[in-house]
Amino acid sequence: MISKNYIVGLTDGEGSFTAYIRPPSKKHGAKNYRVECHYYVKLREDDLPLLKKVKQFFGVGRISFQKDRRPNHHNCYRYETTQLQEIREIIIPFFDANPLEGNKIHDFRLFKKIVDAVIKKRHQTKNGLEQIKQWKKEMHIFWTR
Repeated sequence: MISKNYIVGLTDGEGSFTAYIRPPSKKHGAKNYRVECHYYVKLREDDLPLLKKVKQFFGVGRISFQKDRRPNHHNCYRYETTQLQEIREIIIPFFDANPLEGNKIHDFRLFKKIVDAVIKKRHQTKNGLEQIKQWKKEMHIFWTR
């Protein structure tokens, strides 16, 4: 089993907290935007055994393969969880108790706000959706901090 500190360091280096905002699907008659929250760690194909340990550590999520056709890049595997209940009950408490050390602490704090807003269905209101969009815009901007 890998340690808590290893998970924190791995996330600081190769992980991500993010959200995707999806417009309503007219095809299915949806009226509200969807907000998908994602925590993931992405590693080269030859690090699959390590990602299996990450999945075992958290006890939730999935591992998927990502083919990369860009020159000088490798195929990858991604450990990921997108289930709000898993994020709320496992991922967020873990990183609250075991804080990140690098720039991703900023993304994690915004991620927590977005997850909380989605759980409270604030994304279904105009003001709530605009706030989530603003938080998302502030994520992954390491060079301006």
